[in-house]
Formats: sequence, C-alpha cells, structure tokens
Amino acid sequence: MPSAERASLTYAFDAYCPWCYGFGPALRAFAEDNAHRIRLGVLSAGLYTGARVRPVAAYPHLPAERDRIARLTGVVFGAGHERALSQGTTVLDSVAAAAGLSALRDQPGISELDVAEAVQRAWFVDGRGLSDAAVYRDVADELGGDADAVAAAYASPAGRVKARADFRALRRLRVTSYPTLLLHTPHGAGQMGGAASTAASLTAALEQRLTTTIPKPSTHDLTSQGDDPS
Repeated sequence: MPSAERASLTYAFDAYCPWCYGFGPALRAFAEDNAHRIRLGVLSAGLYTGARVRPVAAYPHLPAERDRIARLTGVVFGAGHERALSQGTTVLDSVAAAAGLSALRDQPGISELDVAEAVQRAWFVDGRGLSDAAVYRDVADELGGDADAVAAAYASPAGRVKARADFRALRRLRVTSYPTLLLHTPHGAGQMGGAASTAASLTAALEQRLTTTIPKPSTHDLTSQGDDPS
C-alpha cells in the first residue's frame, strides 16, 4: 500500500509516564503488525511542567504505581530506575524530555517510536534523568543518528519551543491522559484503545475504524493533525 494511503495515527505520551512505558510493548507489536498500512507519529505531553517540575521524591505514589503497572502489563523496571526512585533527587521535567525527543525525532531515517522507546528505557530501566543531554547523544548513537546535531538541537531554545508545540497540539486534540493513541480520519481524530490494550485489540479497533469511517481509503491522504513546529 503506498504511504499516501496509510492511515495516520498519533501516539500521545510522556517520557516520564510509567503507564506509557507499560503500554509500549503492545504498541510496538501493533505498529509492527500493521506497518504496511499505518503511519505513526509521536507527540510529547506535558505531564511534569510548571509547578509539577519537582524531584521524584515529591511523588511518593510512583513506586506503588510502578509495581501495579508491572503486574498488569509485564514490563520490567530496571535496577537503575529503582535506585533513582530511592535517591529521590532526579527532577521530573517534561519540557526537557520533550525537547530531547524532538531533537531525535528530527533525525532522518529514525523511527519516532524507536525514539520514544529509547528515551523511556533511559529513565525506566537505567534511571537516567531526562534533563541530561548525554541521554540524547547516547540514543542518537544507538539509533544511528548524528549525536552532535541532536545535542545541539536539544540545547537550543528552539528545542523548548518545539516541545511546547507538542503540548499545544495535544491540547487541541483534547488529549488529557496518557498513553493515548489517536486515529486521524476525514471526520477528525478518535481514540483507539487505552493503557491496558493488547496489540490484537488495537488491530481489531483499527480494522473496525477503517471499515466504518474510511469507506474509500485510496482517496484520502490522512495527514496528522499535529502542531506546526514553526
């Protein structure tokens, strides 16, 4: 199927969101199963912004929430993340994380989903704070990108501008919780599934939506309704 005929989806996530980390394996399987007929973009949410930018110790519910997510989804939180929670000093800042994702997302030939997963592994497995430019250099190296260009983009004021553009795009799409997977159609953007969805249930939802809301898929170029980065 030509790329112009692929259904367009947006994954709304926050790099510090443990439920997004738990959703990751199902989303990955869904994306691989449907790679021939979807385009998947990733937008960052502002889970920790403004007064919520605080050390992780200020959020004592996170260890219990992490344990619940592990039980429900089977994901593994790493020893590095356990240490970071115990120490409690890492500052959760979603603007910095979104700027890093934006810098990586701009690299040619790199999957946005690969970027989102790699950044989340840095925190939820290795326990690395996502305000550290070295995280994005390392992810760029891992994914075959230009580490110097990524580090420069992350450090530039434009990186923060693009981060906030992601936040505004999700507000316009009325996304208020994460993870959220949206399917864009000529009738607007509709949510598919939720944090506990399986790859199979997401594929079934996609089948149903494509059948009922897009009767002539070959006539539509389903472009993302994300923000204008300018």
